[in-house]
Amino acid sequence: MAPERRRCVWMLIMIISLAAAALPGSSAPAAGCDLFQGRWVADKSYPLYDASACPFVPDVFDCRRNGRPDDAYLKFRWSPANCLLPRFDGLDFLRRWRGKTVMFVGDSLSMNQWVSLACMLHAAAAGPGAPAVRATLTAGEPVSSVRFEDYDLVVALYHTTFLVDVVREEGVGRVLKLDSMRNATAWLGAHLLVFNTWHWWTYRGASQVWDYVQDGNNTYRDMDRLTAFSKGLTTWARWVDANVDASKTKVFYQGISPSHYMSKQQEGDAGAAGRVAPATGGGSCLKQTRPLQEATDAAGGGGATPEQGVVRGVIGGMRSPVALLDITALSQLRIDAHPSVYAGPGRDGMDCTHWCIAGLPDAWNHIMYAMLLQQQA
Repeated sequence: MAPERRRCVWMLIMIISLAAAALPGSSAPAAGCDLFQGRWVADKSYPLYDASACPFVPDVFDCRRNGRPDDAYLKFRWSPANCLLPRFDGLDFLRRWRGKTVMFVGDSLSMNQWVSLACMLHAAAAGPGAPAVRATLTAGEPVSSVRFEDYDLVVALYHTTFLVDVVREEGVGRVLKLDSMRNATAWLGAHLLVFNTWHWWTYRGASQVWDYVQDGNNTYRDMDRLTAFSKGLTTWARWVDANVDASKTKVFYQGISPSHYMSKQQEGDAGAAGRVAPATGGGSCLKQTRPLQEATDAAGGGGATPEQGVVRGVIGGMRSPVALLDITALSQLRIDAHPSVYAGPGRDGMDCTHWCIAGLPDAWNHIMYAMLLQQQA
């Protein structure tokens, strides 16, 4: 073959390879690729869906409907530093998980991610030329779910603030039991479990939802919160190791989602969806329209927070294969992606804990999709 022709063939092969890599869901990231270090890239093709067309978005997360005037926060795509993040392919997800149950277990940050995934899949199923999406929302407490009828896929949320139990005992009050998980049997049977807890462990005063904390046979008025969190998470880890069949169920832990309040006191007062800290202005997420900076190598001083250390330590000691969705650093950059004062009617104050939908949680699900492809490769 002539040299010129060989060059042309080589170039054609390269073009085809690059095009194939860019196809939605066409390939998994390389093993060992760090999907959590990278940068936010402006992308005019974003967001991945229109929240106004998604029937599952609660008022508290629908920032545009609540009057947020800017939309630049919707148009950022996460790009890992040293590897390819395949485009999110919702139809591929629906087909891979046909007949299965995906369950998020945790607090309102789990709700953020659950709503995001439901909207991403709804938009994919409602693509050009597709028939009307048959999806049923069932709202309840502690379980809410969306069933995609044509795929027999259930995307569920089990609401729990601590994973371990809070029990009201007569004559005592509300007791946070660090070694008890009586409701965990409800999580069995899911094919993908995504767990989360942290923010409620820090609350004090009116936002605290327990009166005493019980550790084994000992009951205390209070306990160092990081210690309590570690004990509670260890109880969860033991339950997963003892009860979850890794051949049937994949387990993820949603890492620590950062808040952007002006002070720690505001973060402690934030509470769950609908409970917001007083609006204070500068230093919080109010009127923020751009990420703090572009890349994760400048975030958070480069070190893990104590609560991140607890999560990594507990997961590292487990027998079960649990994937850490290590969202902290990439989310820390997105001070622009919170509801701030656009958290819905009747919610006067500042919400710098939760995230607008569409928005940042879409990136969490995008990365989780890539990690699932990686596991199945």
